[in-house]
Amino acid sequence: MSYVKGLKCRECGRLYPKDPLYVCEYCFGPLEVDYDYEKIRKKLTRDAIESRPTNLWRYRELLPIDSEPTDGLQSGFTPLIRAKNLEKVLKVKELYIKDDSTNHPTLSFKDRVVAVALSKAKEFGFDTVACASTGNLANSVSAQAAIANLKRYIFIPADLELGKVVATLIYNPTLVAVEGNYDQVNRLCSEIATKYKWAFVNINIRPYYAEGSKTYGHEIAEQLGWKVPKHIVVPCASGSLISKIHKGLKEFEKLELIKKVDTKIYAAQAAGCNPIVTAIKEKAEIIKPVKPNTIAKS
Repeated sequence: MSYVKGLKCRECGRLYPKDPLYVCEYCFGPLEVDYDYEKIRKKLTRDAIESRPTNLWRYRELLPIDSEPTDGLQSGFTPLIRAKNLEKVLKVKELYIKDDSTNHPTLSFKDRVVAVALSKAKEFGFDTVACASTGNLANSVSAQAAIANLKRYIFIPADLELGKVVATLIYNPTLVAVEGNYDQVNRLCSEIATKYKWAFVNINIRPYYAEGSKTYGHEIAEQLGWKVPKHIVVPCASGSLISKIHKGLKEFEKLELIKKVDTKIYAAQAAGCNPIVTAIKEKAEIIKPVKPNTIAKS
């Protein structure tokens, strides 16, 4: 059973059908998945969640697929580890680290979002998936698409570190190296996505792909005994993860699975590419793009 009503523009609120779309044609705002939470409330309980396999699909009513999941069955529900020594150093009462390096198949949090994206791409009838990436996403798309027997195209900056390229090539995708930085690669992929019937996980499938990040918030609340932490520090690239963790917590609050969410969430970025942190510090409403100058890549 599907609990997705359609897509909704974050900026103007215009509604769209459940299609491979990602931007509002009226205001150019981003599209997000719109759920029927009243219907979900009748189905999703703590007991139901706790009875399910320990992967991200234990929250499947809050994920945008219409049928039973077939991808990412080993992704998600990663350990929440208490860091007692670091607690002493930082002089805090309790400190936990969410360890997504145990995700499968590529030991990255990208396995979450790709699992959801590929599941949705298959529902849409795509036989080819693709992405623009600086490494981890390329690895995950290449690996999970190989498992799903989908054709795969990976677009990367030509100067990407050899170690990341090798990890992607293991799964035998079609790899395209583009002269330019990630933003330029992404723009090229946006043009390709409109021309070919390919599922670009972080472009025309992005509204569905991004929903996989919510499971971070879901898992943290469940692993803390159905409570929310006072603070969460989130590493950011585009900023999708930080907003989706908040959305995941608020969904649990809306469904009365947890009490009121009063968590403060902090963005952490590399000094050489920190447009989100800069915007927060300057209290700016618009995040200004920057040219990255850092070895830290997502």
